[in-house]
Amino acid sequence: MKNKILKNIKLIVYDFDGVLTDNKVILREDGLESVVVNRSDGLATTIIKNTGIAQVIITAETNKVVEVRAKKIGIPVIKNVQNKKETLLKYCREKNVPLKNVVYIGNDLNDLEAMKCVGYPVCPSDAYPEVKKVAKIILPVPGGQGVVRGFLRYLKEGNGNQGTAGKV
Repeated sequence: MKNKILKNIKLIVYDFDGVLTDNKVILREDGLESVVVNRSDGLATTIIKNTGIAQVIITAETNKVVEVRAKKIGIPVIKNVQNKKETLLKYCREKNVPLKNVVYIGNDLNDLEAMKCVGYPVCPSDAYPEVKKVAKIILPVPGGQGVVRGFLRYLKEGNGNQGTAGKV
């Protein structure tokens, strides 16, 4: 990977709904929920894991589907989070990861404060305008359509023509 920021990244944090999914849910009459995820994100998380960069999902979601997906792609998940910034700060303290070396990929208002405190705030192309304002990188991919793969491509291609919202 050519990108100079890659050597600085120690942790990538993903929101779930709107990042790893398209923010839609299928609700059955029995109350069970289902989501659609992108298989290319699963492969991308494996490639990233092989570089030694840690990854975690931090989400407000409570549905078991998050745990199932996290297990499938082999990364930890912290769910039912009410304050993502507090959770992120605690996680980074426990893992001894400086915030300046963290990528946070989020799309919605409850991601804003966490995104503001990391070195590399990133969002999908269909993130809310307030989120796009704080993102240093706006990926050319909407939520659920391969956001992790899009970020991996961004890293591999050295920032070229990937919809940056600012210099990294």
